[in-house]
Amino acid sequence: MTTRQAGEALGVAVRTVQLWVEAGVLPAWRTAGGHRRIARSAVEQLMTERALVIAHPTLKPDARAETPRAFKLLVVEDDPELLRLFSRVVEDWDFPVALTTAANGFDGLVRIGELRPDMVVTDLKLPGMDAFQMVRALKAPGSGLDDLAIVALSDLGTSDIQDRGGLPEGVAVFQKPVPFQEIQALARAQRLKLLQSRAVA
Repeated sequence: MTTRQAGEALGVAVRTVQLWVEAGVLPAWRTAGGHRRIARSAVEQLMTERALVIAHPTLKPDARAETPRAFKLLVVEDDPELLRLFSRVVEDWDFPVALTTAANGFDGLVRIGELRPDMVVTDLKLPGMDAFQMVRALKAPGSGLDDLAIVALSDLGTSDIQDRGGLPEGVAVFQKPVPFQEIQALARAQRLKLLQSRAVA
């Protein structure tokens, strides 16, 4: 299947399919002419997995999610206690937030493709998909996600992160325990930047 055919089957944009291919969610190859081709079986498997995600969603929108210009924050973390803590902390922020959570990298990429968040906060150690790979795909040139702010959380040291290939420029990295005040400050700055760009547009 072409990326367009896969997008139509999955109900997502072509760029979302390309993002999933780059992150390894959808295995694909290139023809001699440089065009991506995706096995129909891989698309069908992803459709099945997405159906399970939708049937058991981790989506937890903040009560203010319908507020105009609510800041869309996605937190990708496999620790349910930490996800609950994020929910409680974000409720006290002084600007409206639409919070979504995901428990793994695959779920996170699905949410990013569907919701186009303003900021992603992700643990670097996730079950299944490598979070390093996910972040690199999100920051790859031509990803269409230039305005997406990414914050990485980890108990890995700087040298350990470098040993795993490092992270793209522009990704903020914090050591655990989670520095909620710093993340709030980054979210506020990102929100202001987006509001200013919309005002200019």
